[in-house]
Amino acid sequence: MRWLKHIPLLIWTFIVLIPLFILIFTSLKTGKDFLATSAIMPPAHVTFANYKRVLIEGHILASLKNSAILVLGGSLGSALFGAMTAYILHRFDFFLKNFILSVYIASVIVPAALLQVMLYQLMHWLGVTGTFGAPILIYVATDIITVWMYLQFCENIPEALDESAMMDGASYLRIFFQIILPLLMPATATVLIIKSIFIYNDMFTQYLYMSSTKLQTATMALMTFSGQFATTFNVMAAGCVAVMIPTVILFFILQKYIFAGITSGSVKG
Repeated sequence: MRWLKHIPLLIWTFIVLIPLFILIFTSLKTGKDFLATSAIMPPAHVTFANYKRVLIEGHILASLKNSAILVLGGSLGSALFGAMTAYILHRFDFFLKNFILSVYIASVIVPAALLQVMLYQLMHWLGVTGTFGAPILIYVATDIITVWMYLQFCENIPEALDESAMMDGASYLRIFFQIILPLLMPATATVLIIKSIFIYNDMFTQYLYMSSTKLQTATMALMTFSGQFATTFNVMAAGCVAVMIPTVILFFILQKYIFAGITSGSVKG
């Protein structure tokens, strides 16, 4: 009777997957089929015409390209500067170090929406509003969680490695890039995956700083679908599935790195 303990898990899994099944089934139905059948029922006649409309009329490929630019710039920048910041905070003692750490802790509880007026004025002053630069700068500069994640991993790297490298004449920059950064690869893999999914799904920042149709991202495209295909739910469903596919593929390919990174970061010594 050991299988009985898995029943709640199976029931919950089924409940969670129902909306996904409805979305996929709807995206494969014709307009007439959608109106004639229940949403939970598979399509009587499978059609990919909805996806064709999304690709041609919705310009989803251009939106995915813009999202890819943001994901690459934001995630790689967060990983690099987050690792460098964590290394400095962990290895060096300097004036106001504890104050900076306290500010990092306090900033986590501050809602991001409260900072948008100040951030928008700063981005406007820098002249990067209406470009990819504004959201990428914000994703990199405000990523406190990445710094804390790297700090936990730095605890597992002995300082003796730094001292040995310095005795051999290595500079701090060389020590970081040739010794520390390779040892932080489990954390880097976790950061890249989590940050990539966050940037890909974020709409608020992208819409605020990249409202131009030419710079439309995948999440902004979904908002456009809600107006463009408001009366054709099957086409809207196809758009949702098309936007969802990249993150699903990324997760299933790299999920082992997420779990390995989180686990190794929790082990001391």
